[in-house]
Amino acid sequence: MTSRLLADVLRDLGLEEDEVIPYGWDKAKVVVDALHRRQGQPDGALVLVTGINPTSAGEGKTTTAIGLADGLRRLRRRAAVAIREPSMGPCFGVKGGGTGGGRAQVVPAEDINLHFTGDLHAVAAAHNLIASVVDNALFHRTVPQLRAENVFWRRVLDTNDRALRQVVVGLGGGTHGVARETGFDITAASEIMAVLCLAQDLADLKGRVSRMVVGEREDGSPVTVADLGIAGAAAALLKDAIHANLVQTLEGTPAFVHGGPFGNIAHGCSSLVATKLALKCAEVVVTEAGFGTDLGAEKFVHIKCRTGQLRPSVAVVVASVRALRAHGGAGKQADEPDPAAVERGLANLDKHVENVRHLGMRPVVALNVFATDSRDEVRVVLDHCRDLGVPAARFRGWELGSEGALELAEVVDELARNGPPPTEPRYLYEPGWPLARKLEAVATTLYGADGVELSPRARARLGRYEELGYGELAVCVAKTQYSLSDDPARLGRPQGFRVTVRDVRLAAGAGFVVVYTGDVLTMPGLPKHPAAERLDVDAMGRVVGLT
Repeated sequence: MTSRLLADVLRDLGLEEDEVIPYGWDKAKVVVDALHRRQGQPDGALVLVTGINPTSAGEGKTTTAIGLADGLRRLRRRAAVAIREPSMGPCFGVKGGGTGGGRAQVVPAEDINLHFTGDLHAVAAAHNLIASVVDNALFHRTVPQLRAENVFWRRVLDTNDRALRQVVVGLGGGTHGVARETGFDITAASEIMAVLCLAQDLADLKGRVSRMVVGEREDGSPVTVADLGIAGAAAALLKDAIHANLVQTLEGTPAFVHGGPFGNIAHGCSSLVATKLALKCAEVVVTEAGFGTDLGAEKFVHIKCRTGQLRPSVAVVVASVRALRAHGGAGKQADEPDPAAVERGLANLDKHVENVRHLGMRPVVALNVFATDSRDEVRVVLDHCRDLGVPAARFRGWELGSEGALELAEVVDELARNGPPPTEPRYLYEPGWPLARKLEAVATTLYGADGVELSPRARARLGRYEELGYGELAVCVAKTQYSLSDDPARLGRPQGFRVTVRDVRLAAGAGFVVVYTGDVLTMPGLPKHPAAERLDVDAMGRVVGLT
């Protein structure tokens, strides 16, 4: 049960009645105009929550972000949290729910994990509208020189389904369309989702949608959504989705939960609209970027901060003893106490702390404490951070809520209050650099790679994008989250490796080029026994088993 009426949460943020669209008793949307009305107001402090390379179980980064905001509010700071909304597919797959855990959750968890306010459905509808019009253009030949083999706009679905990764459409001949190979991505990997999270308002959203490229003509020139004449129709499907979603934590802290791009495929950050609105309404805003500093924090800086001119104060690096054991070589025994393995695994933590500094932010280590951690292992981590000169704190928000987050909240609050004024992050590359050079800067500085190997296909496409005038876009690397390298088996702090790029894809509306490494997939599959087997709804309509 929540501790406050949502109306009280809205009042704390200083939101007016005409700035809010209620979605039942416990959810609301805050209209974009609320942000425009506050343009002259100062921003609060922005705290980024990132992490080390996780295990498949995750290290509690979302739980830490939520608990930290609760802890700051317990210190009587006007705090808010701004995080992504979960993708429904992984909720039914391996991951389960994405609303935090234990006593550090956003609520109503069941709604947020499933349909919420319908934003992901709107994204899928807009994306698939474009796909259907592309196939219609092929059938009626309304876009000169556009051929089936030159279309690369796929369809999306918010479900984990490996059978849809590669499909053939248009079978049956005659009036059934043009037969061609295509496939499905998960909705969170849609460029529409990225656009939704980076747009400043509805006009910007419409402009970005119009610039999205769906294919190429025979002469190599791009075919955009504007060429199809449906940018307005797609934007109409997103007119409500652009407004930020507002709920609260179990302890009543305001929580903006808006947008959900994947962290290892897309840019992995919640919406710019929600983050900027939170900064106008709160003293401290805690936000999260997907996975570790090599993925989430890098994209947060080069894509989200650069687009929105954000100035983060502090970056919290979430670590767990379990993950450090794994990085130290404990392997399948990673749940058994092993201080020596933890000590060896600290090299991974060191690199992520370095990365935060490379990106111009002040690091704080949050050790998310689990029941299986031994005192000796916890002491190894905290002593190491002290020797490294990095502030560190234990986090027990899952178990104790804001009380278990106080140690971390006090450290973060001290830095946010008494540290130097926040400045722009330190960007690793300039927009005018060649795309390959931007990628090289990220890989060598943040991954620790010796360099980058481009496949002939990737090299040709990067060159073509630059010829077409897209050279100033950012790079968005699709890479495994489990390793600093592009090989998930290389744990710890790998050295002596090069990153291999197999393909690239233009996301002109989002403002970046997606770079594919390793075997990262844009449509996840289900495990042998998916989480869906444990989900049910009781006679009162309550969802059970969603953890």
